[in-house]
Amino acid sequence: MYLSTLPEWLSYISSVHVTEMDLGLERVKKVAERLKVLHPACTVITIGGTNGKGSTAAGLESVYRAAHYRTGVFTSPYLFRYNEQIRIDGQAVEDEKLCAAFAKVEAARADVSLTPFEFGTLAALVLFKDEVLDVWILEVGLGGRLDAVNIIDTDIAVITSIAIDHVMWLGDTREKIGAEKAGIFREGKSVVCGDEDAPESIVETAHRLHAPFYQRGKNFHFQEFADSWTFTDEHTHYKNLPLNGLATQNMSVVIKVICLLQNHLPVTREIIETGLKNVSLPFRIQIIKGPITKIYDVSHNPASVAFLRKKLDTLACTGKTHAVFSMLEDKDIVESILHMKGKVDFWQVAPLNNKRAASEELLRKAFETAGITHHILFFQTLAEAFRHTIKQAEAGDRIIIFGSFHTVAEVLSVS
Repeated sequence: MYLSTLPEWLSYISSVHVTEMDLGLERVKKVAERLKVLHPACTVITIGGTNGKGSTAAGLESVYRAAHYRTGVFTSPYLFRYNEQIRIDGQAVEDEKLCAAFAKVEAARADVSLTPFEFGTLAALVLFKDEVLDVWILEVGLGGRLDAVNIIDTDIAVITSIAIDHVMWLGDTREKIGAEKAGIFREGKSVVCGDEDAPESIVETAHRLHAPFYQRGKNFHFQEFADSWTFTDEHTHYKNLPLNGLATQNMSVVIKVICLLQNHLPVTREIIETGLKNVSLPFRIQIIKGPITKIYDVSHNPASVAFLRKKLDTLACTGKTHAVFSMLEDKDIVESILHMKGKVDFWQVAPLNNKRAASEELLRKAFETAGITHHILFFQTLAEAFRHTIKQAEAGDRIIIFGSFHTVAEVLSVS
C-alpha cells in the first residue's frame, strides 16, 4: 500500500489497531526485526520521565548539532504538524519522506496490528536508519518498560523526573511509576537521573542491572543565578553557563549526559555554551510581551503546573491574571487547578477538541472540588474562551494559556 499524502497516511494508521493505546513490545518488535532497525550503528540516548523529556532532548540535540554531529530526534506529542516529532539534523522530516517510511512499515507489518504511536515510532527508526547519523535521541512516549521506543537498546538512559501521571497505565504511586520508567535501563549502561528524590524502584533497578547511576543532587549539581548557572560533578566544573528559558535542572541533565559520552561524542566547553544558547522549545512558558502579556505553556499535569506557578511568582504583573484552561480527562485536573489557586483572577474554561478531552461536566466538577466557584466562565470551545478573554483583559493584565499541548495548539490556531 502507498497512500499519496500525509493526511491520508495519518488517517489510515489511526484505523489499523482496535485501540489508540496498547502497551507492549511483542508486536512492534516483530515488525522492527523485519525492518532491521533494532541495532543502530551509532550512539543511542533514551529519555524517560514525567516532565522535562522534551527539554532534555532539545538540549542534547542543540549541543550535538553545535558540535557538527548528525542527530536524529524522536519526540512526542506535537503541536501543529505530525512531522515535528521526527527531526533529522534539527529539521522536521518532510511529508514525502515520512510517507515513504510509513509505506515501509506497512509493507513489513503484514498481519501485525500496530497502534498509531507504534507506527510512528517505527517510521522514525526507518528514517534514522536510512541516514548516516552520529546519535539517536529517543523520547519515551508513555512509561518506559512497555513503550514502543524501548525496543531499542540504549547506550545511556535518562530519567528526568518522576511524578504521578497516567495512573491508569503506570500505577498510582511514584514507586510503581518509577519501576515502569526504569524499564529503559540496560545491563551495564549508565543512567542519568534528574530527580533528586528518585523512587527506590529506580535506584534498585539500576543496581540490579549493574548500571552506573548518576543522580542530580548526589553525583552532579547545578546552581542558578540571575543571568547564568554553574554545573559541577566529580570531574567537571563549568561556571557562567548561559540560561536559555528552559528548566535549568533539565539542562544540568543534558551536560551530565554529554560528560558521560565524551569518549564517543567529544564536545568542548565552548560548544556546550553555544548549544545552550541556541536551544529552544516552543511554548514551554513562552512569554509574548505586549500591552497584554500572553504566556503559553504546555504544562499538562500537577508537577508541570507547579513549575509554571513557581515561574509566575518571579514575573511581575501590574494587572490581573486571566487563564484559558483545559485538560485531558485522564489527568489529575483538580490537583493541577489547586497549584494555580490564588494565582489566577479570572478563569475561562472549555473542553478540548480531542477524544480524550475532559468534558465540560468533568471540568466543572474539578473546579468545584478545588473550591473555585467565582470568576470562572465555561465556553463550548477554547476559541470562544480565548476571544472572550482578549476582550475582557486590559493593559497590564496577562493571559496564561495552559493545561495541555492541545490547549496551546487550539488557542494558537485562533490567536
